[in-house]
Amino acid sequence: MSMSGEEEDREVLIPQNDTENPGGAHISVTSDLGFDGYKTKSKLYSLRNYKRYLVAIFTLPVVIAAILYLSMQGTFSYERVGVGLKIRSPVGDGVRESELRALYLLRQQNLGLSNLLGRSNSSSPGSDGNSSSSHGGAGARLVADVRDALIEQLRINREIQDVLLSTHRVGNVSAASGNSESLDLGGFYRMNRCKKVDLRFSDRKTLGWKPKKNKYLLAICVSGQMSNHLICLEKHMFFAATLGRVLVIPSLKVDYQYSRVLDIEHINDCLGREVVVPYEKFAESRKNRVRIDRFICYFSLPQHCYVDEEHLRKLKGLGVSMGKLESPWAEDVKKPNKKTIDDVKAKFSVDDDVIAIGDVFFADVDSEWVMQPGGPIAHKCKALIEPSQLILLTAQRFIQTFLGKDYISLHFRRHGFLKFCNVKRPSCFYPIPQAAECINRLAEKANAPVIYLSTDAAESETGLLQSLIQVNGNHIPLVKRPVRNSAEKWDALLYRHNLEGDPQVEAMLDKTICAMSSVFIGASGSTFTEDILRLRKDWGSASVCDEYLCQGEEPNFITGNE
Repeated sequence: MSMSGEEEDREVLIPQNDTENPGGAHISVTSDLGFDGYKTKSKLYSLRNYKRYLVAIFTLPVVIAAILYLSMQGTFSYERVGVGLKIRSPVGDGVRESELRALYLLRQQNLGLSNLLGRSNSSSPGSDGNSSSSHGGAGARLVADVRDALIEQLRINREIQDVLLSTHRVGNVSAASGNSESLDLGGFYRMNRCKKVDLRFSDRKTLGWKPKKNKYLLAICVSGQMSNHLICLEKHMFFAATLGRVLVIPSLKVDYQYSRVLDIEHINDCLGREVVVPYEKFAESRKNRVRIDRFICYFSLPQHCYVDEEHLRKLKGLGVSMGKLESPWAEDVKKPNKKTIDDVKAKFSVDDDVIAIGDVFFADVDSEWVMQPGGPIAHKCKALIEPSQLILLTAQRFIQTFLGKDYISLHFRRHGFLKFCNVKRPSCFYPIPQAAECINRLAEKANAPVIYLSTDAAESETGLLQSLIQVNGNHIPLVKRPVRNSAEKWDALLYRHNLEGDPQVEAMLDKTICAMSSVFIGASGSTFTEDILRLRKDWGSASVCDEYLCQGEEPNFITGNE
């Protein structure tokens, strides 16, 4: 299914975030004359031996290449090698003989790597419970890194073997003469190496949200589509908490109908007090005589409060009166300055009952604090802004029906992206064959049976993409949400509550399914992707393999400008 118009052409792209390796660690070894210290040193010494062993084993491909070259000159002559392969070509065929010799060496390398992998599994520092926590934790991470490197080398080893064996096959029968089981890697190369990220929720820096009586901040969001508005709403919550005010959720007459995709009361439940209120309830409490006492614009350029005349007319149509728009500073939407929470307090702390500050989607206030897992506000839930319970349950039912526990999700943004991505340097719009190669690499690493596809691409593009998605010769299905079928019951909740066919509900459903996947591939510059990444961080589903499509690569072909 498409993303249902979630992001339109005029949307401003978000810069691709730099990624870090969460598994990296620095190891500090201190002297210790005790028995535990001796064991820790022994384990670290063993790790050094692993590294030396790895270096020795990884040089074997060079030896193999040399053998191939020399044998092509007629240097070697073998009739049989130790993996049970017999030469099926003429005796003088030096190339075939060298291939079999290379297979023999690869088999020896395979056995050595498998044994080393087994030792790393059984010799993780701290596994006996006696090593110090600091040394044990760092050592365990190092062993995990070594293990991942071993698995990758085993995969490459098997791939080389398959290539060499391909010239010794008769029909569908391998030259290994039924010995394929002996070449199996024990499942190691098929392991899912995409672990969950340790997000350290206990280390969060949080701000309490305790609104003062009868003090309100009216949220105004006009930039882009729903994903932009959700980011704007999240930042408004940060400002409301900073200023000690209740946040008023916009009316459906001037903005989206948030109650169809979000559970507003969930936010209040997470805080244990009323911190957000729908506009309709707020207006009723004011006897429908709503006035914005101070309209203090966060942005002054290109227009006050980043609010256009049409939105102001809609507010007045609701019966909202307001004074003159004022700006406490010169702040441009196109070039926002970094601000702190103290800057906000200094400029927006007033005693008026109802204030508004305009659209803050582009505001850059303590960004690291705001973007941390779980958000900047202290609460008892995983996330404050998350899908409604109906959408969440529907997503779970879809996953149980079509995907299962382990699946990759892909946000494949195409509509309008060609033009916008080519404005960026580097561009983020990839030819489908190149995109397929990037997806295949990650699919092999994640070892997932299916890929959930959230896209606005045409069938001509998704059909080609599907034909190119394969790992080890096996096609991996791209699963999209099907059109409604009364025989299927996974979407019954939406149907019963008259939510089916709503483009915003469908977009949030897509986000939810993507946020719950084992691994997520996003579209660089897309706020739809950024909102999924936020949910994955908040829910603890983020993986070390999560990345933007073809991250770090440039498109292998870029069109000229108009």
